[in-house]
Amino acid sequence: MDEKVIVNKKDYTYLNWSHVRSSSGTTGTFLKAEETIDGRKRYYKLSLFDSEKGIIGHECVNEIIVDRLLTILGVEHLEYKLIHGDVDIDGKAYDTWFCVSTDFKEKGESKSALDDYYQIQAEDGISRYDFCMENGWGKYIDTMLAVDFLILNRDRHGANIEILRDSKKRTLRIAPFFDHGLSLLYSCLSEAEIKDFDVMKDIPCHNFIGSRSTLENLALIKDKKKVFDKQLVKADKKKLFADLDGVITKAHMDKIWDMIYSRWCYYESL
Repeated sequence: MDEKVIVNKKDYTYLNWSHVRSSSGTTGTFLKAEETIDGRKRYYKLSLFDSEKGIIGHECVNEIIVDRLLTILGVEHLEYKLIHGDVDIDGKAYDTWFCVSTDFKEKGESKSALDDYYQIQAEDGISRYDFCMENGWGKYIDTMLAVDFLILNRDRHGANIEILRDSKKRTLRIAPFFDHGLSLLYSCLSEAEIKDFDVMKDIPCHNFIGSRSTLENLALIKDKKKVFDKQLVKADKKKLFADLDGVITKAHMDKIWDMIYSRWCYYESL
């Protein structure tokens, strides 16, 4: 076990969950909570919640799978853990899985969404991609475009890319990759939908950089051979899905692997 998945159930009914509306067109809400431990904020996220059916999604599992994928490929990212616990939502208890991450801001840093930063700083007429290149974030953006194709990330809007500034130290950096829940097979809520899902389908996505197509956005990448420091191989399947038996089905895991590896082979062929 790599300690990414905390199987032993714990009591988290003390957390207060706030509702965040889904921007994906899916009926339901996403619930978030936070607490501070030893001066460091921790952020908790639940999968898609329906007031009648309960927690019906698996976005939190996607976070762990993508976390592991980025580790394999040598990509800096926000790390998540998947936790098995009891939670309380509006006075009703749920036995569920949720993910937790730690604040990636350093002391003294403030954050702003890339779309806001672009609106304030960009010269008239410069594209969002070229603006990022001029700021020295070229490798980051090219890697992001490639990753979002591999996992079919539907939600890379401008607030899911953050700029971190420390005015005293006069530093400016782009935040590690984060928030990958709305990816992979997140829209499939039944075994039939999982079975029928086309892993290579070019689904319209909410991208701040480029077009709404993760496939078309690959054409923006200057040098595809310099994006990833490491390679994905078939043996990595075990690493991606370690300790997830009983969290999602084998058919679900097999389909996700088919998706990631098929898209990886396509990317490598370009």
